[in-house]
Amino acid sequence: MLKPIKINDRVIMKKPHACQTNEWLITRVGVDVKIKCVNCGREIMMDRLEFDKKVKKILGDNNE
Repeated sequence: MLKPIKINDRVIMKKPHACQTNEWLITRVGVDVKIKCVNCGREIMMDRLEFDKKVKKILGDNNE
């Protein structure tokens, strides 16, 4: 299992978004996870199991 995630963590997904970046910002955590593309601002919501499969690396909080 991956380390716990929290709001404002940056994550890198396995596949890049259409705007050619794979870095996302977590905006909601719970049973579902809502992430926002750092480059274009697109928001996507997915269930936690799907998120755990698609995430590559958790970078941590923006303030770190």
